[in-house]
Amino acid sequence: MDLKKNHLGQINHENPLFPPLTARQSQRRCSFKRKPIKKGKIYTMDPCPFVRLIIESLALKLPQPTKPVAVASGGVYPTTTPCFCKLRLKNFQSQTALLPLSNSSGDSPPESSTSAAGFHLDALTLRRVSGKPVTLCVEVFTGRMGRSCGVNSGKLVGSVQVTVDLGVSQTRPAVFQDGWMKLGNDHEKPSAKLHLTVRTEPDPRFVFQFGGEPECSPVVFQIQGNISQPVFSCKFSADRSRSRSLPPNFSNKNRGWMRTLAREKERQGRERKGWMVMIYDLSGSPVAAASMITPFVPSPGTDRVSRSNPGAWLILRPHGYSVSSWKPWGRLEAWRERGPVDGLGYKFELVTDNGPSNGVPIAEATMSVKKGGLFCIDRKVSKSDSAASTSSRSPIKGFVMGSTVEGEGKVSKPMVQVGIQHVTCMADAALFIALSAAIDLSMDACRLFSRKLRKELCHDEQDSCS
Repeated sequence: MDLKKNHLGQINHENPLFPPLTARQSQRRCSFKRKPIKKGKIYTMDPCPFVRLIIESLALKLPQPTKPVAVASGGVYPTTTPCFCKLRLKNFQSQTALLPLSNSSGDSPPESSTSAAGFHLDALTLRRVSGKPVTLCVEVFTGRMGRSCGVNSGKLVGSVQVTVDLGVSQTRPAVFQDGWMKLGNDHEKPSAKLHLTVRTEPDPRFVFQFGGEPECSPVVFQIQGNISQPVFSCKFSADRSRSRSLPPNFSNKNRGWMRTLAREKERQGRERKGWMVMIYDLSGSPVAAASMITPFVPSPGTDRVSRSNPGAWLILRPHGYSVSSWKPWGRLEAWRERGPVDGLGYKFELVTDNGPSNGVPIAEATMSVKKGGLFCIDRKVSKSDSAASTSSRSPIKGFVMGSTVEGEGKVSKPMVQVGIQHVTCMADAALFIALSAAIDLSMDACRLFSRKLRKELCHDEQDSCS
């Protein structure tokens, strides 16, 4: 990645995720370059190669029946039958997408179409399949998605396969299929047709990994192949900023004040607040922070943080010499979802000049509390998942970042990926590191209040610690 212009910050005028820099901030920013142990050279960390496999323009054309279908006989009208497809790629979890029905004639493109989430192939996968084409299998079903009584409810119509050459995909975009494909091998009989576009595009990313759990104030490494080098350090703190001293006129006769103090301590034990993660560069200068601004408290009569009253973090960027004068870049809300499976719900917004209450939502989803998941800001993946991601004001295009989150009670060392178009210098990357720490800590902050927290997250002896 050529960063020779980026140390002045001009490129931020073209990056909607980051506002223009002041002259002082521009002078303090630095690129991904640092001196190695041996003198005489500048060691540059390059991004890791990634390839995005995109499946879009999906639609289905069913053959017209040769004679009318009687409703009484339980026949299926092609124009009303729900259809979907499953996309399979070796060593990846299968994906499902709805298929709109098309009445277009001949080879004309469909009137409407959908897209699948697609697949992200990392450097390890690309090395494993180096020189070998991979096969994408698309199976088409009629009927509703899901399972009924343990059995798949859809009926298989047919399948198609598309061969993808990843060798050329790392350097330039490539298209491997664009148009209608026939389902079935009998070319004489009329059969259903699937319209799809399969293409790839290079999607290089910077990769970082926490050297430990965020609450343990770890070092953060940048990863490139088998090479890792420290680029940031974290400092976690938990401070309620409250006074615990007694008033001068306190006496044993003042039972009312004593009862008030006991209730206040009980209330404070039922809230998690004051958490903060500072991100420092290699010189020891603070470059980003995640600060818990809204406490995580249980809803009345429950022991869980509800969606109606979520906890919140601000992701801060430097502005001036004091942290108190830093400006918010993003706001993260988190809560605990109810349902058959416990989930950590979250919503992330970019903060505008109008203040944190007028943010632009760019990510909203739920991940399993037990298994964890991936916190992701990706326009192409999430645009169909939530209304927040499709906001007309959203400036994101394509992949922005992804961060792993372990399940509740598990050791978590987040792995963070950031698209290179969103990282022009170290200060930009630090914001994503702070956001990653915030979503990881939200898993602990949303832990049921009937359960204990680990000691690193506790404020004092009044808190419930493990």
